[in-house]
Amino acid sequence: MQDADNPLLELEGLPPFSRIRPQHALPAIQRLIEDNRALLEELLRQGGPWRWETLIQPLDEAEDRLERAWAPIRHMNAVVNTPELREAYNACLPLLSDYHTDIGQNARLQAAYQALHDDASFANLEPGQQKAIEDALRGFHLSGVDLPEADKRRFKEIQQRLSELKSKYEENVLDATHAWSRRFDDPAPLAGLPESALEQAREAARARNESGWMITLEFPSYYAVITHADDRALRREVYEAYTTRASDQGPHAGQWDNGPLMEEILELRQEAARLLGFKTYAERSLATKMAESPQQVMDFLRDLARRSRPRAEDELEELRAFAREHLGLDEIEPWDLAYAAEKLRLHKFDLSQEDLKPYFPVDRVIEGLFGLVSRLFGVEIREREGVDTWHPTVRFFDILEADGSLRGSFYLDLYARPHKRGGAWMDECISRMRHADGRLQHPVAFLTCNSAPPAGDRPALFTHDEVITLFHEFGHGLQHMLTRIDWPEVSGINGVEWDAVELPSQFMENWCWEREALDLFARHYETGEPMPEALFDKLTESRHFHAALQMLRQIEFGLFDMRIHHEPEAVREKGIQGILDEVREEVALIRPPAWNRFQNSFSHIFAGGYAAGYYSYKWAEVLSADAFARFEEEGLFNPRVGADFLHTVLELGGSRPAMEVFRAFRGREPRIDALLRHNGLD
Repeated sequence: MQDADNPLLELEGLPPFSRIRPQHALPAIQRLIEDNRALLEELLRQGGPWRWETLIQPLDEAEDRLERAWAPIRHMNAVVNTPELREAYNACLPLLSDYHTDIGQNARLQAAYQALHDDASFANLEPGQQKAIEDALRGFHLSGVDLPEADKRRFKEIQQRLSELKSKYEENVLDATHAWSRRFDDPAPLAGLPESALEQAREAARARNESGWMITLEFPSYYAVITHADDRALRREVYEAYTTRASDQGPHAGQWDNGPLMEEILELRQEAARLLGFKTYAERSLATKMAESPQQVMDFLRDLARRSRPRAEDELEELRAFAREHLGLDEIEPWDLAYAAEKLRLHKFDLSQEDLKPYFPVDRVIEGLFGLVSRLFGVEIREREGVDTWHPTVRFFDILEADGSLRGSFYLDLYARPHKRGGAWMDECISRMRHADGRLQHPVAFLTCNSAPPAGDRPALFTHDEVITLFHEFGHGLQHMLTRIDWPEVSGINGVEWDAVELPSQFMENWCWEREALDLFARHYETGEPMPEALFDKLTESRHFHAALQMLRQIEFGLFDMRIHHEPEAVREKGIQGILDEVREEVALIRPPAWNRFQNSFSHIFAGGYAAGYYSYKWAEVLSADAFARFEEEGLFNPRVGADFLHTVLELGGSRPAMEVFRAFRGREPRIDALLRHNGLD
């Protein structure tokens, strides 16, 4: 294939998604890696004295070209997955893994960075440039640059194998999710499901050229059944199918089993960590985070568990008593929990998620989110028509300065569909950087959710939880798009310690509970009437509903993650399931059945960036709650506070340590009080 015929090598403007084909991926990545290797050799051959302009700037530009080609491949593999695209994606992984490991292990390049760091000119660089160089020097060590040649080769093999295993893990989850469905000729067995969920079931059947109603394991469908279906046997069937995905249990037992992959992933992570001089992978993981040791993390989580447990015990006892008296359930099984909780919420607060959905039509939610961001940070968000996308429902928006100039842009892909990875995330399409010719490259984000799509002639109506999810991901997007840092290693979310990266996203969630913010968008999709005061009061009263039980669940995940990455001998002796059982014995009040294999689809830690870092959600929530508390204290829409948050947390990105950025905004170290108050645990 000629380079001129490959749309992935058109590295100006936005990706031409409609023209990208699987066969374009490998040639583009091969070509760009070859170019980058040649450039690096030429730079090192010329030698010093080293300056930012002669060493790091050209390498940044080369890395940016490679990332601009890889980003659309990576993204399409997640959102419009096909066997051909999957094959092309996997063919690129070992090339990229080898390339990045070779860069990290290049002793001549490390020496060049060190010389630049030690030169008198280093003091004249901007703080963000200095941090980029210091982060890179740490990165060389964590890539094995100091190792003997044999160990370097082994480290490289491990990194390549891990990239393959993580990709296979995600594929197994995706395939197992889409393998299960159940069709009904008659909606009677789906009694209890709201009308919107029944309409979704009809749409799901139509999408597969079937008649009747179909339920699937895509999250909106699963959630509707587990929360609303009156048929207990159906809830159990769906729960079992969902919680045994990609495992040795359940309806597709052994077909896409991630069990062996998980064991190999943990062994390889541990081996790589030992090669680098760490006792465990958890210690290696924390080398780039705020937390100082695995023990500090576990102490933090256990302290939260201790504070949460009494309230959680009360919550569970109330739920059991209600289920016995009102639902005829002598024992609450895991597939009864969401159903019983929804009924209790209705009983206590006269409130159901379904009561709220008419007030959260998709366009109003988006309009309100944009209006909020405009009020807080002085920017305007405007849709741009005619942008090439990967699916007809994807929209594109620009973020504009007050003077109309471009600040950043994003794609918005809201709805669940077949061949799209579950969950919600923000990913980088293009990073902000200043090119050598002075041209500013504006950042572009991918914002992805898996909400229920429109059904029939009604717009998509969000649950309050789905509104929170959208605000959360948009917070990540804001940090990527509003950055003022011109060096891609530390612009946006890059260079931010992983246990602080959730600060902007969790901060944005808080607005979903504030009347002043909800008034911007919570209006009935048919009448345009704002959410009634009585309904808002019920929502507010229900904010802490089962907050302690949810806290314990997150702590369970965080402790499990930290322990399997910090106790390799225990994992070998007891197995991954054995460690999870011990963690549940310690902190959980609700025990799933023995066949539950939650861990086999825990992509955050086995395929994503959260390995030995899942605690970050709770760690960062201390920061985000305390940051939002300043708005509560000084005025929710106080322009000075909004400007301070913009100019510190959102604009500085990873150009300074996270604690320094937080202190710049808050004027002090973080305190846990606001987190406890926001969760009703004070």
